[in-house]
Amino acid sequence: MIQMLLFIIVIGLLVSRFLPVRGVKQIDAADMKPKRHSQHQQLIDVRSPVEFQTNHIKGFQNVPLPQLKERAHQLVKDKEVYVICQSGMRSMQAAKILKRQGFTHITNIKGGRNAWHSKA
Repeated sequence: MIQMLLFIIVIGLLVSRFLPVRGVKQIDAADMKPKRHSQHQQLIDVRSPVEFQTNHIKGFQNVPLPQLKERAHQLVKDKEVYVICQSGMRSMQAAKILKRQGFTHITNIKGGRNAWHSKA
């Protein structure tokens, strides 16, 4: 019985990591491409510095996910923040962090860079 309860708790925790965050918008990479040149937004790539240096999208700044809590003060809270990673998983975690830090205009780029390049 205890094992079953622990199993359910673990599954619940795993599933919750991948659920959309209330108040965080989602955008397809194809829909984001024409919007990326606006001055009224912040474009954040939360991949590691090595991943970012190897290949990144022009206009995005690198704020690695493990550093986001400490560096969130460098971002403007009332300005739209678009978040990307490689596949969309780390960017959703970043969106949760930003939401907890008081950001109100957060958009996750679905599918990350994988989707960005596949819908060229």
